[in-house]
Amino acid sequence: MHPAGWAAAVTFLALVGAAGFRAVPGVLMDPLHQEFGWSVSTISAAVAVNMALYGLTSPFAAALMERFGIRKVVTAALLVVSAGSGLTVFMTASWQLILCWGVLVGLGTGSMALALVATVTGRWFVKRRGLVSGVLTAGGAAGQLVFLPLIAWVATTYGWRPAALGVAFAALAVAPFVVWLLRDSPADVGALPYGGTEADVVVPVRVGAGRIAIRGLVEAARARPFWYLAAGMMICGATTMGLIQPHFIPAAHDHGMPVTMAASLLAVVGLCDIAGTIASGWLTDRIDPRLLVFASHQIGAALMALAAGVVRDQLHSYDAAWYAGGALCVLAGGLSLLVTRGRARISVPGH
Repeated sequence: MHPAGWAAAVTFLALVGAAGFRAVPGVLMDPLHQEFGWSVSTISAAVAVNMALYGLTSPFAAALMERFGIRKVVTAALLVVSAGSGLTVFMTASWQLILCWGVLVGLGTGSMALALVATVTGRWFVKRRGLVSGVLTAGGAAGQLVFLPLIAWVATTYGWRPAALGVAFAALAVAPFVVWLLRDSPADVGALPYGGTEADVVVPVRVGAGRIAIRGLVEAARARPFWYLAAGMMICGATTMGLIQPHFIPAAHDHGMPVTMAASLLAVVGLCDIAGTIASGWLTDRIDPRLLVFASHQIGAALMALAAGVVRDQLHSYDAAWYAGGALCVLAGGLSLLVTRGRARISVPGH
């Protein structure tokens, strides 16, 4: 097998492991509320911090991968995710939840989000780059599909602490595979990118990678289509990761549905997500590395995650949040129609 296949396989495994803890908020929200008496708004604040950092970290994680290498950044990110999820079992105050669940896990998973997919596919693949990008992006959905029912069962049977520890060990178990099998570029193993030639070799930007990320933000902010895309992605994040992912299971539980059944239904969403991301990757000629649009997705997710918690506390129902999410989706569809295709593509140095 071409070395690029191993790089893609390990990257997929890392993304699945990182997604495991991202599937936890909806399952553990009710147990945390019952044990500590924290309001849904308080727990949602930790989810909001997590999702905001998950998105805002991504563009700068790409710069870190350029500067220090993919393997070092991914290994460190997995260790941070493992530490954040493992330390939650010792928490006694809500600020500790925000620190562990919000800050640590948000930074760790954000370092292995779209930035990792774009960097690995950009360096290792020329042929079938779009398909591989779709498969790797599906890693997050695969993590939801695998972990959600399992975490729900463990939390229901043994309590939320064993569930959190299980995710911590899962993320930790992936780290040795990353150290052993993942390399920064094909040149490290004496190979060329899959389907490419020497002219396709991407040389990492070791100096000034952070400035490139900031310059990309400034340049993108000057373009009106970027703000249309960013607003649409923010709404997408608000209605999916901000509303559905953390609040669907508690809402279903409010209506008498068992947690394990609700988690299984949410896992079906992950199954459809896998099909959609792989199909979209197959239809893509090459990667469009607009990482900052992804950050907008997560800012929307953060805002809606917090807002839905406040709605639940104040109105004792999620109904208003669901209606607002539907209205925002209609708005996002309208914004997408305002985006026009330019003659030139935006490129990121080094990709």
